[in-house]
Amino acid sequence: MQNFFSADTLAFIAAHQEDDVAKLALRHSSCKEIDIRAALQQIEGRQIAKAKLPTFANTENIIYPVKLSMEQCSSEKTALYKQSVAGKGSSMIDLTSGLGIDLYFISRNYLSAEYVERNSDLCKIAEHNFRALGATNISATNTDGIELIKASASHYDLIFLDPARRDKNGKKTVEIKDCEPDVASLKETLLDKCERMMLKLSPMLDIKSAVRDLGCVEEVHVVAVDNECKELLFICRKDAQFKRIVAANIKSDGTKELTVSTPGTSAGCNVYSTPLAYLYEPNVAILKANISDRLATEKVKKIAPFSHIFTSDELCEDFPGRRFAIEKCFSMNKKELKENLAGITRANITCRNFPLQADELRKKLGIKDGGEKYIIATTDKDNNHLLTICRKV
Repeated sequence: MQNFFSADTLAFIAAHQEDDVAKLALRHSSCKEIDIRAALQQIEGRQIAKAKLPTFANTENIIYPVKLSMEQCSSEKTALYKQSVAGKGSSMIDLTSGLGIDLYFISRNYLSAEYVERNSDLCKIAEHNFRALGATNISATNTDGIELIKASASHYDLIFLDPARRDKNGKKTVEIKDCEPDVASLKETLLDKCERMMLKLSPMLDIKSAVRDLGCVEEVHVVAVDNECKELLFICRKDAQFKRIVAANIKSDGTKELTVSTPGTSAGCNVYSTPLAYLYEPNVAILKANISDRLATEKVKKIAPFSHIFTSDELCEDFPGRRFAIEKCFSMNKKELKENLAGITRANITCRNFPLQADELRKKLGIKDGGEKYIIATTDKDNNHLLTICRKV
């Protein structure tokens, strides 16, 4: 870090690692002995990394970029998931490396890895951090990744890309053609240079459309962390046939809920049931992957074809999603609403296959958000609109 900051600035960073950044900024705004802006960036960066990138936070001499780069980079949990599906080999290259979080973890399974980033500041930081982490198998190049790969005679076991999902005005983009680079138009060039290609794309992207547009997808992985969808991974090969879609929800303790669907696999039990003793909502990765039908069994039944809510008489403890015990189930009839909602002023509301959105239903019921109660609104197989009052189990 001595090459980046003065001795006084380094001492300030070390002394205030756990302090409130906003308060430090006010208290030391006129200090001339240290680079206060740089110091605060490092303090704030490490504080973010403690939760998001513990390996980096627990390594000495790591340099952190501006806050926006820290917010946009992959978390360690999602990077480790990529490592688990990226395979092993002799060589890999990341053409849009950014801070290099994904590259660092994936590169553990490769003899050599190339970091490519056109932002010179990020490149310098990443190169320094790789040395601090002891990642001697990574080489860094400050250039445009697409131009580099077009001119290269090398052939890689893996090419990784995370196209920029913002346009020239900084507005977020979703579609592949609107990202930079447009991988769909470059796929033939890229696949000529590798055995496999992994693409990290927006969680808002329509999966079926993306598979069709790319035309070379072997696998899709929907990655969620603590039931929040974070990214879509597309594993591509030349002349690939689609093999499977994987819904992965990474829990706070690092364990994973994995649900896999392959072409031709029959859906689960198609018998529907009114709400029984327990209610289940699949995790968001399953819902995004649109494979919730695979969860239906003789014991755990769907409420209705399009409701994506399940029910059972006995608790299914390994259901991949949220589990609830039903306390009351009733219709939207005014009398039933009045009787069953008496005394409830606050609840968490979820609507699945229901004519109202959660905010609209909350307003209609006059209930504030939060608390320990859960109200799940859905539609049964006979097209009846139902509300269930539940508690989490």
